[in-house]
Amino acid sequence: MTGAASDRLIVALDLSSRAEAEAVVTELGDAVSWYKIGYQLGFAGGLPLVSELSRMGKKVFLDLKLLDIANTVEKGVESIVSLGAAMTTVHAYPQTMRAAAKAAAGTDLVVLGVTVLTSFDAADVREAGYAAAPADLVLQRARQAAEAGIGGVVSSAEEAESVRAVLPAGMALVTPGIRPAGTQAGDQKRVMTPADALRAGATHLVVGRPIVAAPDRRAAAGAILAEIAPLA
Repeated sequence: MTGAASDRLIVALDLSSRAEAEAVVTELGDAVSWYKIGYQLGFAGGLPLVSELSRMGKKVFLDLKLLDIANTVEKGVESIVSLGAAMTTVHAYPQTMRAAAKAAAGTDLVVLGVTVLTSFDAADVREAGYAAAPADLVLQRARQAAEAGIGGVVSSAEEAESVRAVLPAGMALVTPGIRPAGTQAGDQKRVMTPADALRAGATHLVVGRPIVAAPDRRAAAGAILAEIAPLA
């Protein structure tokens, strides 16, 4: 396990209590540097963990996917900065991304625009009212994210190679829906293995259930880190 590899892996604390999340962090110890906190844990008393994990030297991806009027998004991102999060998400609408970029300017917070959720396929996108195919919508939103001046985007690893091609150097490309070979896809529809996602251009990989639900979480994380170490 190399330091570079651990900088690429984000473990999703998709759990329903702070105690469960703390147990995972304790078990993983120094093997993992990054954690994601989303709705499930955040609304179950987990938001204070953002600051606490940061004080422990961990990096936190606060995944709340903000979408509101520009002023509300701006003030929300300012509050996220005060928590000490390293990354956060907004939906990739131009007005929303511009407001988030304004609030994060001059700070270390990386704002990510969520392009198309990895649980969506072409039928889901059509049902939501978009005529474009998922891959085309992802590229459109990636270009708009770059224009808005935010720090990166979230996309399926399936689109990572094409997204990387339109993003300026230095922009983060975070890919959820990562599933090691032989594991269940669950409710994700556009998935990829860790090594393949990095080869496609991802900078960070979000992995939840394959680690958090594993009988030996540290071993599961170690296997992924070993897989990506040559590519990190």
